[in-house]
Amino acid sequence: MTDTPARLLKLLSLLQTPREWPGSELADRLDVTPRTIRRDIDRLRELGYPVEASRGSVGGYRLVAGSAMPPLLLDDEEAVAIAVGLRAGAGHAIEGVDEASVRALAKLEQVLPSRLRHRVSSLQNATVPLTRGDGSTIDPHTLTTIASAVTGRERLRFAYRAGDGTGSRRQAEPYRLVSTGNRWYLVAYDMDREDWRTFRVDRVSEPFVTGSRFIPRELPTGGGDAAEFLAGSMARTQPGLHLDVTFQAPAGFVTARLPATLGAVEPTDEQSCRLRTVSFDSLEWVALRLALVDCEFEVHGPDRLLEYLGGLGTRLTRAASSGGRQKA
Repeated sequence: MTDTPARLLKLLSLLQTPREWPGSELADRLDVTPRTIRRDIDRLRELGYPVEASRGSVGGYRLVAGSAMPPLLLDDEEAVAIAVGLRAGAGHAIEGVDEASVRALAKLEQVLPSRLRHRVSSLQNATVPLTRGDGSTIDPHTLTTIASAVTGRERLRFAYRAGDGTGSRRQAEPYRLVSTGNRWYLVAYDMDREDWRTFRVDRVSEPFVTGSRFIPRELPTGGGDAAEFLAGSMARTQPGLHLDVTFQAPAGFVTARLPATLGAVEPTDEQSCRLRTVSFDSLEWVALRLALVDCEFEVHGPDRLLEYLGGLGTRLTRAASSGGRQKA
């Protein structure tokens, strides 16, 4: 193989397989001399790839973890698997799949050949997702288009449906995407209204990157924290649930089972803890998350959460009782 760039890419692809490669085997695979392999290894190191060499009569090379993340080469199956996984997570705003993951998905889909894009779409369309029950799923294309506009600092046009069903067309300067754990929001400067706005991404459709670049404005909060701005905006526009819950379990146990977006629990003693926070999530979702902690708990407020849990408990008890009578 006489084409140096092509040879380096082939060599890198081999080294990204988790094994040690003898220099002689690499030379045979690439149809070059061991001396050429040594020179190519040096070139990869200069590019930031941490290639480790083992000593001995044969000698071997392997790619190891370094201080920085170098570019990776993916084969077709790996690229499809990663794209499908990121799409599934991004489309349902799974906790921990934040803006960085969406940016990675946008970059990957931008360079995927058309045949692989078709495979990704086919796999996703053939899969039934496990939803949370509130129906707020997101088209991954919408999410990646917005992420690309945020990264490229390009103005965005889109259709938006408000909570009361009213539709409108918007042109905005996208600032950040923010995940609350069960929903995605876009923080942006609305050009027509000449003010900052937050948009639920599951209500966005037909996003279009205009190509018109802009210099990002400073958020009104001054600190540039989009999550803080979103929390403030939600507090002004919708009532929050002022949660006060005591759990009969250690703080570490409860923390591991609650979404981080609900806030931090405070230990009251070794076997109990308390959660005091404001949540802007739905009443049903909060009740479900509290029940899934799987320990005894007492809700001190708000009253409407107590009422909902009481009704839910009655329905669950009735369901369990009817099941027992059928068996008898």
